[in-house]
Amino acid sequence: MKKFGSVLLAATLALTMTACGASNSDGSTGAASGSNSNDTANKPIEITYWYSWGDKIAENNENLVKMFNESQDEVIVKAEYQGTYADQHSKAQAAFAAGNAPEVWQNEIASVGVFAESGMTQELTSFVEKDQLDMEDFIQGLMGNSYVNDKLYALPYLRSTPILYFNRTMLKEAGLDPAGPKNWTEFEDYARKLTINDQRYGISMPVDIWLYEAFVRQSGGTMISEDGKSAAFDNETGIEPVKLWLKMKDEGIMSIGTTDDAGTQAKTDFHNQRSAMLFSSTADLTNNMKVAEEQGFELGTTFMPANDTYGVPTGGANLVMTSGLSPEKQEAAWKFIKWMTSKEQTIYASSFTGYLPSRISAVESDEMKKLYEEKPLFKVAVDQLEYAGPRPMQKVYPEIGEMIKNEILRAVVDSSVSAEAAVAEAAKKANALLNK
Repeated sequence: MKKFGSVLLAATLALTMTACGASNSDGSTGAASGSNSNDTANKPIEITYWYSWGDKIAENNENLVKMFNESQDEVIVKAEYQGTYADQHSKAQAAFAAGNAPEVWQNEIASVGVFAESGMTQELTSFVEKDQLDMEDFIQGLMGNSYVNDKLYALPYLRSTPILYFNRTMLKEAGLDPAGPKNWTEFEDYARKLTINDQRYGISMPVDIWLYEAFVRQSGGTMISEDGKSAAFDNETGIEPVKLWLKMKDEGIMSIGTTDDAGTQAKTDFHNQRSAMLFSSTADLTNNMKVAEEQGFELGTTFMPANDTYGVPTGGANLVMTSGLSPEKQEAAWKFIKWMTSKEQTIYASSFTGYLPSRISAVESDEMKKLYEEKPLFKVAVDQLEYAGPRPMQKVYPEIGEMIKNEILRAVVDSSVSAEAAVAEAAKKANALLNK
């Protein structure tokens, strides 16, 4: 086995637990079964596919695998739920070391580089060229986390951006524009007017590196310098978001969770109408629509509010193939990856979950146009792609993300720690890692 940076992977796992994920609910396992049949030419090849997240996302994965298995008789895919991205990445590392890794799995986008450079995933260019796959049909704004050192290691699958969800019923009752806030000033004002002491916060949110990246982008900043050698957030673009969060938290109009389940708690608060707004992945859309209907309120979505500009990172997962497979397993894995990322399956997955369609042909299809016309909430994240960009993929970035999160949390729980001090300390630690 090729040597692997276990310390770095541990950091990757911590970072990716919250970024871009939608639900912590368990999903079912084993969408299909079949015999191991590599040794008999006329029997199908069996491969295993690992996926993350439960609820509607799990249903989507299980449904697609069932559809794939029924569409042909050459490959049988067994779908297995693995928890969060962090859970899946940790299990993939262990399985690779033990020689029984899944043939295909979901790789959270900020970690594509870590796994590719560690030799765990297969470079895909030869498969693309052999089948003359139209790479121009993939939305280019979603391709930034597919290439490592100019080589293709992953294809976009369930991709997302954070968006702002809000309880439109509450906004109307408060006399606010039901289209939602457009900028940070309006966002703060909305949170203030929507807060009811001891009953409801304007917004509940976790300290999440994905959300911090969005706020830095909105301030015109970036996380890592262009040459990849230093932190780029140790300035006003990185300090302003923390200042805003601390101000709103101190005023009592924003609840900032500090526990490991803060992301789940924020969603629970929103679902139970203990908060009026929520920053979360577009992947939560169909589940939030279902909850809103059950709870009797009208759901709204809009771009994350702008500061100097609108801005969000993309998120979610790409599909990757484990390296070192036999030629037969490689062909089976590629057939499945190609099918899962095709126009038809992209339309299905986006319609079923709310994840972004990753192909231009899907966005322009009659099916998606009809969906956007009937349910405009689905189109918000697609329109927001104009202001979206990839996440950093330096091997040490997952560890840096965890450091940033911890320093901001320190400022949240200790009023003596300023936003400036928290960001400066995070940047200092990030620079140390980047210059090792």
